[in-house]
Amino acid sequence: MYEDIEKFLQSHDNDLMPIRYTYSEIKKITNGFKDKLGEGGFGLVYKGKLRSGRFAAVKLLGKSKANGQDFINEVATIGRIHHVNIVQLIGYNVEGSKRALIYEFMPNGSLEKYIFSREGNVSLSNEKMYEISLGVARGIEYLHEGCDMQILHFDIKPHNILLAEKFVPKISDFGLAKLYPTSNNTVPLTAARGTIGYMAPELFYKNIGGVSYKADVYSYGMLLMEMVGRRKNLKASANHLSQIYFPSWAYDQVSAGNDIEVQEDATEYEKKTTKKMIIVALWCIQLKPVDRPSMHKVVEMLESDVESLRMPLKPFITPHQMPEEDDRANHARLSDPPNDCIDSSYQFGR
Repeated sequence: MYEDIEKFLQSHDNDLMPIRYTYSEIKKITNGFKDKLGEGGFGLVYKGKLRSGRFAAVKLLGKSKANGQDFINEVATIGRIHHVNIVQLIGYNVEGSKRALIYEFMPNGSLEKYIFSREGNVSLSNEKMYEISLGVARGIEYLHEGCDMQILHFDIKPHNILLAEKFVPKISDFGLAKLYPTSNNTVPLTAARGTIGYMAPELFYKNIGGVSYKADVYSYGMLLMEMVGRRKNLKASANHLSQIYFPSWAYDQVSAGNDIEVQEDATEYEKKTTKKMIIVALWCIQLKPVDRPSMHKVVEMLESDVESLRMPLKPFITPHQMPEEDDRANHARLSDPPNDCIDSSYQFGR
């Protein structure tokens, strides 16, 4: 594994921007690993300070085989990307079994803590949530269409959206990312990857379509739903009313013309942006990949007037919950909008 990492770094030495640090430099940057920011399955994260005076987050990776590949994925993907909505990798360290990644420091932590209400957390306005959702969409659009290779993230979720000053969102954690030629419409995957609750159904059900960049679109839709509802998208089969699957409930509310009140003093503008976020999310979480928009189209929809957006079919969680073809056709006839709306068909291309 260590040989693989060294070979990778040698072969990419000229086109990688991050700096290679020694382990003793990492210790100095983190002041002997004093200020722990968090921990996860990957290892520990510490706050550090670079010689320039700039703060950094230092992620120490664990020693598992998988983390060797995670390290390569991370350096290979974000090591050469510069985008306002993607976290910047400043440097890395490899010494035997020791591996670390040094990122720009995000003073406002992850989006997760602002979505799932806990006591003492700062509450973000609907407008700020909308701005964050647009920034995340632009970041994913760049990964899919802005580079020489398409980069599929495969783990878009609130925990992996970090917030800089003024709550500018930045996509992080590229440990599961895959690079593919932009000409690839589908990608070969040997195993499902991602986090349950955000993973696209085609990762489990092969009969609904191939795995592609549309898997990230699905994850983004689930993220968007959680941003609107400020809650987890709980199981569709939940028995208690308080545990109703949020996307299903949101679909029924918007279809009935009801406002979804997230905050009591929401302005008319905020009500419209909330409705817009829900409609876009519902398009993103369509069961079949072909029915989901590209991230370019998602950005377009988020920036357009809510009146110009039409409702998609109600998303279904598993293929056996799909309505019969006749029902789909009837639904399409009933809900087809004027020609000047998003798209004249239910089939979204790239």
